[in-house]
Amino acid sequence: MHATTIPVEYERPWKRVSAWFEAQGWEPFPFQMEAWQAYLSGKSGLIHAPTGVGKTWAVGMGPVIQWMAGRRDSLGSAALSKNSRPGRDAAEPLRVLWITPLRALAADTAEALLQPLPDLELPWTVEVRTGDTPSSLRLKQGKKLPTVLVTTPESLSLLISYPQARDLFRTLRSVVVDEWHELLGSKRGVQTELCLARLRQWRPGMRIWGLSATMGNSKEAMEVLLGCHADEGELIQGLVPRDIRIEVLIPDRMERFPWAEHLGLRLLPQVIATIEDSRSTLLFTNTRSQTEIWYQAILDARPDWAGMLALHHGSIDKKTRAFVEEALRRGRLKCVVCTSSLDLGVDFSPVDRVIQIGSPKGVARMMQRAGRSGHRPGETSRITFSPTNTFELIELAALRKAVADRFLEPRPPLELPLDVLSQHLVTVALGEGFQNEEMLEEVRKTHAFRNLSEEDYGEVLDFVVRGGPALRAYPEYSRVKEDRGMFKVVDKDVARRHRMTIGTITADASIDVRYLHGKRLGTIEEAFVSRIQMGERFVFAGQILQAVRMKDMALWVRKARGGKGPIPQWLGGRMPLSTELGHAVREALTRIQRGAIREPEITAVQPLLELQARWSHIPTERELLVETLRSREGYHVFCYPFEGHHIHEGLAALLAYRLSLVMPVTLSLSANDYGFELLSDREFPVDQDRLRMLFDTEGLRRDMLSGINASEMAKRQFRDIARISGLVFQGYPGRPKTTAQIQTSTSLIFDVFFRYDPENFLLKQATREVLERQLDYRLLVQALERMVSLEIKVLEPPHPTPLAFPIMVNRLRARVTSETLSERIRRMALRLENAAKRGRP
Repeated sequence: MHATTIPVEYERPWKRVSAWFEAQGWEPFPFQMEAWQAYLSGKSGLIHAPTGVGKTWAVGMGPVIQWMAGRRDSLGSAALSKNSRPGRDAAEPLRVLWITPLRALAADTAEALLQPLPDLELPWTVEVRTGDTPSSLRLKQGKKLPTVLVTTPESLSLLISYPQARDLFRTLRSVVVDEWHELLGSKRGVQTELCLARLRQWRPGMRIWGLSATMGNSKEAMEVLLGCHADEGELIQGLVPRDIRIEVLIPDRMERFPWAEHLGLRLLPQVIATIEDSRSTLLFTNTRSQTEIWYQAILDARPDWAGMLALHHGSIDKKTRAFVEEALRRGRLKCVVCTSSLDLGVDFSPVDRVIQIGSPKGVARMMQRAGRSGHRPGETSRITFSPTNTFELIELAALRKAVADRFLEPRPPLELPLDVLSQHLVTVALGEGFQNEEMLEEVRKTHAFRNLSEEDYGEVLDFVVRGGPALRAYPEYSRVKEDRGMFKVVDKDVARRHRMTIGTITADASIDVRYLHGKRLGTIEEAFVSRIQMGERFVFAGQILQAVRMKDMALWVRKARGGKGPIPQWLGGRMPLSTELGHAVREALTRIQRGAIREPEITAVQPLLELQARWSHIPTERELLVETLRSREGYHVFCYPFEGHHIHEGLAALLAYRLSLVMPVTLSLSANDYGFELLSDREFPVDQDRLRMLFDTEGLRRDMLSGINASEMAKRQFRDIARISGLVFQGYPGRPKTTAQIQTSTSLIFDVFFRYDPENFLLKQATREVLERQLDYRLLVQALERMVSLEIKVLEPPHPTPLAFPIMVNRLRARVTSETLSERIRRMALRLENAAKRGRP
């Protein structure tokens, strides 16, 4: 696009913005100018581009050009002097609302948006509003918002809960939702959708723009963001992803019987050498526990890096994380060992190398992390993989091709999370209130609730007004009152409690970790704390700590002098293989069987593949391999769909339940990313016809709910739903309720609903979320349909094969034995290795 295509009224400010780019040594990219043109034409949309190519300027300069064009004197005396800043009262009122998913991104985004204002002489102010914003500034913002407000979904929802909110947003022209791919498919994303619908109600002509990277369903993502206005949106594709240079550290010795994490820290010397060769490195792990382990190992090996090595993950105190981010940005750190806490948006220009420990388990996740290096348009991103087990070399070979093919995972959106709608209705009732039919119409304009029935809406409304059929006898559950058709919150205690819990998208129960003198180190999960004794040492935040006492929902600690201890394990850290990467692995195995892959990773793993082929088979895309085996433990059936850990757990549970219906059998189950195992003390027949019957999707929902402890799983899921919907209150600052108290309250309410209101919409949502979120029901159906269509090869290998061995190890991890697991695994592997060398059973 060229300046000659720009409408006359925008030519002069357009040239000034282009000149500012030139002064920075940049030239506007075509996609950035395309975004400016779309914005100035009154359009909304989504910019889909890789990280580090200038998405912020693509959407941020449209409002600037529009304002300068509308203010003829803005280029003269009324403009801001280049050497001065406007006061809050003299500055332009709110024009741009910028929503970011993370508090950590807010300050960095505000700094970037401030950069051009003095040079362009704009009387604009830019401020941040998150949970970390000082109360004095929040008080000022309650009277007048800055020209550009950078905030989070939770803080935006809180703003909407105030009676003066409509007036605060009266001058709003545009909303930008940054890192939309991180919000899409989550309840925080649905919360954002509902807030946008409210803002549109107040400002019908405002533009909405989303910024997103690394996503396979960008058109659907735009439709979710814009809701009923999706047809008017414009999808802008930014620069093609920059070149990614992929390197893999290959061990000198390769086992033919690997198991998860068996390589562990064996590659530490190569990792340290890679860090040494780089100016600044981000070392990503998939779990917070791995982060602690690798940080400690690197520091032990290179104590001279103390002060240049840092640790960063979501459970570390935010002040410490902010300190690490600033030091990384200024080039003061040699390496930061981190989790996905540094995946997003923040620009760390000095970083020229990314190391990934283990497989990233997804193409989009890998590209997002690789993009943290070479964070400038035109630069090459460098990522080095350190595999944690031999099979990951096959994953990495598949990943390399998937990246070359631009094969990205989609982010499916959520639909009808009624707990979020319950919270939103109370939020709006806290503000200016709402009328029944108007609110239903407004909510239906979002993608998440476009199919909301009047019956479901009526149940939600009855729930927030009277507590629903089961709780209407208890006044505390009547939060919203109706007065002449207007629904409002009138009770001050209800208002106070709701504002304190707005946006509660809950995580696992956590405990603060504090030094005895009061400094906060971060959080660990309550389950870990319950297993350690006072006086015991443990590792956290890169330090050896000693537990002193547990009081006031905090674990008080002191630094320990030497020694070792356990590292906290955080729930939810396990990353399953994505469906798309599973497909890429199946495709890679097909090419391996045909001899079409010559990458060094495949060459290294060749002995393992040869033994798998000799004892059994290497399955292709059109085959489903099933292995049966008899051992001293019993009768084994191994199945290899390559669909990811979560799907395989669901498949194993389904097959075990269906087998129990046709014969008396007790089964032990185990799974990993490649397949699953059924083990019984008695033989059970397995052939192609029986397997196709077991894989049938008819009656799947019924069998899944019957084959698992669905009631108990739904009860656990209901805890989160109860918090979000406002059924339980988590306590006041300094006086939080314990996890046990909250669990007791939610369990009691669950049982009341189950007995007296079994059709309650929150109960049904809990069951639906168990199926959709915990059991991946949609993907399970797709997996079964694919498996039925394949050629099923049932083979009887003489020994557990290289594919079967890691699944067996996963089962052994859960068993109590007098010998250490590693010793037993080594003996098993040695026994099989000897059998392989003999070349016979």
